[in-house]
Amino acid sequence: MLSETLFRSEDLPQAERFGAWQDLLSRTHAPMRLTSTHQADFRAQMRLISLGEVTLWPAVFPQLVFLRTPKMIRQSDPEHGHLSLVLNGNAVATWGRTQAHYSDYDFHTNDTSRPYEIVTAEGPISMIGIEVPRAQLSLPWRKVQQAVGQCMSGREGVGALLAQFVTRVTADGSPYGPADAARLGGVLSDLVSTLFASVTDADSALPPETRTRTLVLHVKAFIRRNLHDPELTPASVAAAHYISSSHLHRLFRTEGTTVASYIRDHRLQGARRDLADPALAATPVHVIAFRWGFKDHATFTRAFRAAYGSTPTDCRHGADVSTGGAG
Repeated sequence: MLSETLFRSEDLPQAERFGAWQDLLSRTHAPMRLTSTHQADFRAQMRLISLGEVTLWPAVFPQLVFLRTPKMIRQSDPEHGHLSLVLNGNAVATWGRTQAHYSDYDFHTNDTSRPYEIVTAEGPISMIGIEVPRAQLSLPWRKVQQAVGQCMSGREGVGALLAQFVTRVTADGSPYGPADAARLGGVLSDLVSTLFASVTDADSALPPETRTRTLVLHVKAFIRRNLHDPELTPASVAAAHYISSSHLHRLFRTEGTTVASYIRDHRLQGARRDLADPALAATPVHVIAFRWGFKDHATFTRAFRAAYGSTPTDCRHGADVSTGGAG
């Protein structure tokens, strides 16, 4: 399980809630001044998830104004690149004469080295904050600062990859152990760097290893989106990403697996979940197999037995099925 700390303002006396929230945000991001129409009875929640040097902080809060002044920057500047994925709500951020508007599945970007004001609409606001120290980013700091205020969507391209990553990790940290934290932080830093590079025309400034790791994430996300397609093959995956099949196979060898194994294992995982779902009890096994891209029932049954040591029918009837090779 990842290291996680939960803050709930309602666990504190009413008079202490807003001050505690301001102190928490100032420690998590950088010193700032907050105001709210709900200061008298402030109800907010935040989870702090440590991924090595990188921090994720999903939060829900009512209307807020965030203010970071030049004096605060002179007093303390941790030099962090920051993103917030807005899950629900609206906000306006201002840096001098520059202004940006945000709504659902937009990324708000910031850095701790410049003054700003952020005003959110009436809440509740739901978001996932990302704090990445300057040293963890694969871009020159001036390029990071050029990304601030740029339009970045969590619905397409690298933004979608980043949104999927942070929502998956914050939704359920149980598959990960403490030893995974630094690795996940490295992946997150690569994605943030690549997103910043994409909006500042700085792709060439990214180290080759960052571009490679991001390409692998793109490919894996593409595979997971298309598992239902029986024509999904290593060749079709390579063609979709304009790379050779040999290049694709090399990428997956560095991951300790093969493209075909990755496709098969994730199809099996999906089928196993459906077989165990009471709501799908009336759906024939062969239909579930077809939904997950298996071309025939016999091939599905052999692969399922090899991975889990049990037949799909046994799994449906409640047999103890290990995670086997599809974990």
